[in-house]
Amino acid sequence: MEAEAAPEVEPTLRIENEPSAHRYRAWLGDEFAAYSEYEDEPGRMVFTHTVVRPKFEGRGIGSRLAKFAVDDARARGLRIIPVCPFIRSWLERHHDYDSIVDFPEQTAD
Repeated sequence: MEAEAAPEVEPTLRIENEPSAHRYRAWLGDEFAAYSEYEDEPGRMVFTHTVVRPKFEGRGIGSRLAKFAVDDARARGLRIIPVCPFIRSWLERHHDYDSIVDFPEQTAD
């Protein structure tokens, strides 16, 4: 009888707000995986840029980072301004946040 290989366990995703740097950071296990930058304005959080490192793309890390950051802003009573295309796209698919989002007008390039 052959022994079955143990299934690989996905490392834990950890996301933290780093207020002094105005960004949320995500680690998968001990590896830095992604970040989302924001600007604080009175009563608002303006998301400006999100990056998922290439080796971590396609694993849902960006979406989990977006949810964490948006939930954190909502819990703090802030409105959300998604200038970042990734955060904007995520919010356009998650209408349960519509009441706290102010979408900026998109301009033609």
